[in-house]
Parts: sequence; C-alpha cells; structure tokens
Amino acid sequence: MTPATAANLLLLTAGLAADACLGDMPAVFCRVPHPVVLAGRAIAFFDRRLNREVRSEAARRVRGIFTVVPLVGGAGVLGLAIERACGRSLAGAAVQILLIAVLIAQRSLYEHVAAVAGALDGGGLTAGRDAVRHIVGRDPTSLDASGVARAAIESLAENFSDGVVAPAFWYLLLGLPGLFAYKMANTLDSMIGHPTPHYRSFGWAAARFDDFANLVPARISGLLIAGAALFAERGRSGRALTIMLRDARKHRSPNAGWPEGAMAGALDLALAGPRRYPEGMVADPWVGDGTAQATTSDIVRALSLYKLACVLQGGLVLGAWLVAGHVSPVA
Repeated sequence: MTPATAANLLLLTAGLAADACLGDMPAVFCRVPHPVVLAGRAIAFFDRRLNREVRSEAARRVRGIFTVVPLVGGAGVLGLAIERACGRSLAGAAVQILLIAVLIAQRSLYEHVAAVAGALDGGGLTAGRDAVRHIVGRDPTSLDASGVARAAIESLAENFSDGVVAPAFWYLLLGLPGLFAYKMANTLDSMIGHPTPHYRSFGWAAARFDDFANLVPARISGLLIAGAALFAERGRSGRALTIMLRDARKHRSPNAGWPEGAMAGALDLALAGPRRYPEGMVADPWVGDGTAQATTSDIVRALSLYKLACVLQGGLVLGAWLVAGHVSPVA
C-alpha cells in the first residue's frame, strides 16, 4: 500500500467523522453556495442551452453526452487542482477533510429521513407526504401512511449507496478528482437522468454514467447493511444477504436493489413494488417478502441500521489505515 493511499484512508476517516459531527453546516452554506448547488447551476445552464424540444431525439442524446463529458471531466480536473494545491501540509489536509465532509451526506440523509418519521407521528399523513417529497422522486400524493414510510426507508437505503458509500469509494480510488467527478455525475443523474419525455434522450448519458459509477458501491452498500444487521436489535443479517442476492435484480435500477434488498431482508419488509412517478405508474415487483405495511417504527429501525452501517464503513476505513501503518511500501 502506497503512502498516498494510506493518507487518503486517514483523511477519509477524518472526513466521515467531521460530517457526522457537522452535517450540512447551514451556518456556512446560507452565506455561500454549496458545491452541489454550484454543480446544479452548471447543469441547468447546459440543460437550457442544449435540451431544446425543437431538436430531434438523436440530437438531444448527442448533446446530453457533450453535457456529461465536460462537466464530469471539469469536476475531476478541479479536484485534481485542489488536491495538488493542498500538497502534504496540515492546512491542505484540513481542506481535504472539510471537502470530504461537505460532499458525503451521512448526517443530512439521516436528518431528512428522521424528519419523515417525525412528520408522520406529529402531523399525520399530510405532513408525512410533505416531508417525504424532499427525498423521493415519486408522487407523494398517491401514498398512504405505509407508502410514505416505505418511500423513506427505500430512499435511506438507496442514498446510503449514492450519498455515502459511493463518494467514499471514489475518493479512495482516485482522491479528490474521483470524489468531485462522482458528485457531478450523481447530480447530473438526479437532475436530468429521468425517463420523462423532456429528459429521455438528453439525460440518457447521465443516467448510464451514474449507473456505471454506482455499480460497485451499490453492492458494497448492501454488504455493509447486512453486516450492520449483525449488531442491530432484531436485525436479520442472514436474511438481508439472502433477499439482496435473490431480489436485487428485480429492481428497475441496476444498483438500487442491492441496498434496498439488504434493508428489506434485515427489517423483514417488502420494499419497491408498484409506485407512481411523474412519468407514470411503475409496476415493479416487490423486493423482500416481509410486510409492506411499514410504520414510523420501521423508519426508526431503518435509521438505527443505517447508523450502524455508517459506523461499520468508518471502522473498516480506519482499520485499513491502521493496517497500512504496519505494512512497508513495496519498492
């Protein structure tokens, strides 16, 4: 293991800890724009200029490719420039830790999903629908209380992969260039990677690139959830693995089924299934064979499992760094 890899392991450990403590840092980002907001503005500019309905579907697909390449590539180059400027100084390390904390969404994901449970308990179905609309892409007005709870748990599982594991994975693999490029790719997918008439062609490249970027992290996420279930009250680790391996490929997404399958098995729930998106009804099969009548207590159990999975990931990264300290670099 190279010194650079060992350093990245330590920086990532510190970044994960900083994110757990600081979260979204609203006191900072109410004054300056968040990096993801800046990425969103850049994507919106390309969308306005290139995704015009007067153009053919083929032309819009090509323009979508020419949107993904410079934005993802540019984000990677920016990450590389910052990484080189940071060097090996203590100040540079602090900058990297801060950037990791800002671009990994452990705490903010927890808070958004916990808000759904609080809204359902305190304000009923209307409040629950309003809270869940901030974290899902489907139409919340069609959801009953169980549907709101399931949507929150599904979002928690999927975004554990997209917002926590995948950024960490790409940082370890490629450093800040990998982290920056991944966050741009994921933001592209969330903004334009939808199968709606407006984005079906223009967002094709964004959706496919995001699928590729999450291919390995999604499977790691499922394993982390299954591993965390060993330590969770009423968690079913073996069942999490079984359902994940059996049902992951039933999901409409090539990646979301892995963490959702593990979550469904660990909590003895049925997730996914038929649901309504802006582009219409999606008649997907169920993932898991437990109950579909999820409640706020199931959201709380899912959040507890999520925290354990985050701790497990952080522990593995820290453990890898400790091992790296006792391994001599290969000449």
